[in-house]
Amino acid sequence: MLIEVWSDVVCPFCALGRQNLKAALSTWEHADEAEVVWRSFQLDPTSGPAGEPGSGAAGLAAKYGMDLAEAEANQEQLRTKAAEVGLDFRWDLARPSNTFDAHRLAHIVAEVAPDKVDAVIERLFTGYFTQGIALSDQEALVELAVQIGLPADQVREGLAGDAGADGVRQDIDQARAYGISGVPFFVIDGAYGVSGAQPPEVLVAAFTEAREASEAAD
Repeated sequence: MLIEVWSDVVCPFCALGRQNLKAALSTWEHADEAEVVWRSFQLDPTSGPAGEPGSGAAGLAAKYGMDLAEAEANQEQLRTKAAEVGLDFRWDLARPSNTFDAHRLAHIVAEVAPDKVDAVIERLFTGYFTQGIALSDQEALVELAVQIGLPADQVREGLAGDAGADGVRQDIDQARAYGISGVPFFVIDGAYGVSGAQPPEVLVAAFTEAREASEAAD
């Protein structure tokens, strides 16, 4: 079973969705048959370099036409929900930034060390939400790659060029073809879609339905 996950590494619901996916696979009896592939998506492809720490609430308020207090309250709700699944959201540190290079890094890792893709996705989420790392900073991305065991020079060279860029664009084009407008979005065997950071039991039900449909087709 192929489980493709479209997500953005500055998306709090995507971080929650990843935790829920891990929980779902830890309980599903056929998890050993599943292959998880992470796909790129940009919530705001027009965003520039990293902003100031803690500036996310102001950006949220401006984007959705709410006042700052409401945006901060929404962030607090998400912080609480994240803590319930073992995530530490530090909105005071998070620096909103363009994620294209971060997605390129994930594609570079997929090429040179495919067994480390999930690890780099986790480090990108933790770097952004917990440590306040600027994900538009290529040297910061190199350091994240080094932390999961990749050679700095190889990653630095790839990011300095256009390595991974085609893969990111292809993922985004495929998302558009599927009609995906929000993330996380799970596509199972190219046929079943699950939108949002759904609870583990919802994901397990979707996996089971897809598997049963595949068996019936055979």
